[in-house]
Amino acid sequence: MKKVVLSFILLLTFSGFSQQQLSLVDCYQLVDKNYPLIKQKALLEKQNNIDLEVITNKTLPQLSIDAQATYQSDVTHVAIPNTGVEPLNKDQYRATATLSQLIYNGGLIDASLQAKSVASKTLQKQVEVNLYQLKKQVNQLYFSILLLQEKKALLTAKQEQLMARIKEVKSGITYGTILPASDKVLEAELIKINQQFVEIDYNKISLFDTLSSLLGENINATSILKNPEIYTNFQGNISRPELELFQLKKEQVESNEMLISKQNAPKISGFATGGYGYPGLNMLDNSFKGFYTIGLKLNWNIFDWNSNKKERESLLINTDIINNETEIFNLNTNIELRQQESEMKKIESFIASDSEIITLRKEVLQSAESQLKNGVITSSAYITELTNLFEDENNLKTHNIQLLLVKANYNITKGQ
Repeated sequence: MKKVVLSFILLLTFSGFSQQQLSLVDCYQLVDKNYPLIKQKALLEKQNNIDLEVITNKTLPQLSIDAQATYQSDVTHVAIPNTGVEPLNKDQYRATATLSQLIYNGGLIDASLQAKSVASKTLQKQVEVNLYQLKKQVNQLYFSILLLQEKKALLTAKQEQLMARIKEVKSGITYGTILPASDKVLEAELIKINQQFVEIDYNKISLFDTLSSLLGENINATSILKNPEIYTNFQGNISRPELELFQLKKEQVESNEMLISKQNAPKISGFATGGYGYPGLNMLDNSFKGFYTIGLKLNWNIFDWNSNKKERESLLINTDIINNETEIFNLNTNIELRQQESEMKKIESFIASDSEIITLRKEVLQSAESQLKNGVITSSAYITELTNLFEDENNLKTHNIQLLLVKANYNITKGQ
């Protein structure tokens, strides 16, 4: 039983100290989830629901209350003697409550709801576009950190080689086959490598700090970023959220044009008014009286000097502007894609030649190792060859990471 408990404790301890691993897809998901801009989607949704409710409420019965007290310079009077009709007082009072119900509005409410819904979708899509554009920034940070990881791995291999050579050189100095102090040159190079480790660690901390801020999650600088496999498809069309945004903008223009066209449609409403006033509806009755009226009301703006038509024509010009913006976007995106394709081909040619150079450098270094053991060359000469190999291997790693970065940006540019 004790062994089981001990094993469980060790498992928990190992899990606690295990390094966090993060993929490029994880970063994309985190920025979509945590970046502050995402809060706007919920706010826009809430705002849209309120706006739609306000519009819908216009179909419900409306109640209004009016009250007034007036004094007028003259009043209606009957200029016939002996009629018994008293003249009205010049001070008059009235309070009314009116209940109205929209019966027909020519589709204005429906058009308003449609226009508001499309406007909300357009704003939501704009948020998606802004979030999507952050992915290239994520790419830059991610692959910069990945490059530091690869460089650190190369430095570690170089450090191990140096330590092995130092051991051999010290042995050679002991037996007199190698000149004294030759090990000091190698040890000095080892110190330089440690300095490079420190520089890499500080650069990683800075990059991880920026990446953490962007992703909205604390990512430890000891985290390991996975080397992604990125496939690019040079066929197919551009599939960016910006294109969806342009389409929604055109739909917004169409819905607004429909809304304007409904503004001059006839509107019919029913109403009922009840009140209490002095006088009432009977102007010859000089006393406080209650009264009511019920009826239908028609409102129809038949002639407006073609203002409605011209307003719609002006609005529809926006469709041509959006089409022009779409054309410019596609043009610039295709230019960027061609540049990225060219960059990929260039880097691939570098990678091919890097591999050939490294093969030759390894042969030279192998020969230098043998010569150093036998005291034929100095430690400085060996370090030169070791550094040459390291730099060429670093170039290969750099070009590989650069190729992945270009591919990732290509996919983002194309919308894959």
